[in-house]
Amino acid sequence: MKGLGLVLATFFASRGLATDNILTPEKLEADIKLEELERNLWNLDRIARENGGSRAFGLPGYQASVNYILERAQTRFGAQYDTLVQPFNHTFAQVLSISVTGPDGEAVDVVPLIYNPGTDAGPISAPLVDTPVDDARGSACFEDQWQGIDATGKLALVKRGTCAISDKLKLAKAHGAVGVILYNNVAGTPSSATLGAENVGLLVPVGTIYQDIGESWRTRLAAGEELVVGLSVDSVFEERETWNVIVETKEGDPNNVIVLGAHLDSVQAGPGINDDGSGTSALIEIMTALRSYSGFANKVRFAWWGAEESGLIGSLYYTSNLSEEEADRIRFYFNYDMVGSPAPVFAVYTGDNPGDLTGAEPLRDYLSAAGRDAYFGSFGSSSDYVGFLELGIPSSGIFTGAGAPADPCYHLACDTISNVDLEALTTNARAAAVVAAGMALSLDGVPPRNKTSLNPRGSRNNIRAQFDKWKRAAKHASTEKSCSHKEKSTV
Repeated sequence: MKGLGLVLATFFASRGLATDNILTPEKLEADIKLEELERNLWNLDRIARENGGSRAFGLPGYQASVNYILERAQTRFGAQYDTLVQPFNHTFAQVLSISVTGPDGEAVDVVPLIYNPGTDAGPISAPLVDTPVDDARGSACFEDQWQGIDATGKLALVKRGTCAISDKLKLAKAHGAVGVILYNNVAGTPSSATLGAENVGLLVPVGTIYQDIGESWRTRLAAGEELVVGLSVDSVFEERETWNVIVETKEGDPNNVIVLGAHLDSVQAGPGINDDGSGTSALIEIMTALRSYSGFANKVRFAWWGAEESGLIGSLYYTSNLSEEEADRIRFYFNYDMVGSPAPVFAVYTGDNPGDLTGAEPLRDYLSAAGRDAYFGSFGSSSDYVGFLELGIPSSGIFTGAGAPADPCYHLACDTISNVDLEALTTNARAAAVVAAGMALSLDGVPPRNKTSLNPRGSRNNIRAQFDKWKRAAKHASTEKSCSHKEKSTV
């Protein structure tokens, strides 16, 4: 009897396929090279340097990042892939200038937040009023924590942490504050954050300062001093177009699709090379390697999401516009957001959907076999898996940690090429390649999307509800298309 290898060789040769071009997980794994992953990071870092220091939505660095993907996917790999550039509009916001002046007239280091409202009538100079610290529940997060505080006409001194910053700012506004001085809840440079386009028009201006400065002012207030502080924020809000980039193999069953996603944008504060140049680079190299192989049963789709840092906008736009049939065809979603943190943890996402484990277990097993202390971690609400989870699509992915100690440069200007653990990135990219190849070959054991534990109509409405908020924000922005320190014009 013929050996199995000879039988397969004869089978593939009869169809004009060379056996060395038949996909296996081992072949795809071997094609993922540290040097090529690093080359992508270098180019993304260069793009940021040449475009004002970031690759953020609405700015030239993001367009250049899109072009970097398209040069490979469309120009070089057009024979193997179909590429879609999916446009959408969203409210763009940028802080053009921000300053905080201390009670002794000193300039204080301050970090801008995305969607930070401007001090429309010009710089604010007002007495500082303290708010209680509650590290367990979150400081200034709840109405009862503001009882007895006279914030009218004052700048509220608030500690960062636990709840959304926007919640703190809404409460400050409700209690008459003209602005907030937000001091960091940990030592070191405060990271940037988004206040959310849905909150445009609902918040007071905010300046984010270092922990030690805020605590020193708090001590002086407790001693009975009156501290007058200055805050100036010049912001612009307007609707701008941006894009998702979707690249799919020509080969494979269109009714069975595996999707690998990473967000392509950075925050405005920095180049975003770990967040998420690392995931972007991993997907580029898996796409590059996969084009050389044939013989796989299921399609593989790569997605580079736009405007993630503004509130998961690109991925939610994509998932909210999937028909029921299109959602059914997506058999698994893998999310790779921050997979090269300089002091990495190795969290593998899994959730309540039993189908998640069909992708999570092989990822964890690969990482463990590679000597990494991998563990199952829960999904949150702050990356591009959200829309897929809402639709009941089995999902997983890898996350190596944000903020100190895993990534002290999270959302900062220092998130450059030197902020990536290349060995961790390579291990994670190979894990992603192996598991994607396995599912491209067979979906045995992978259940269809879960329509029983979720109400598909309700889940889709949840996603669309976000866009209703963003549309209202866009309408607000369209009537105020000017800098906050300049006269507004209605269009």
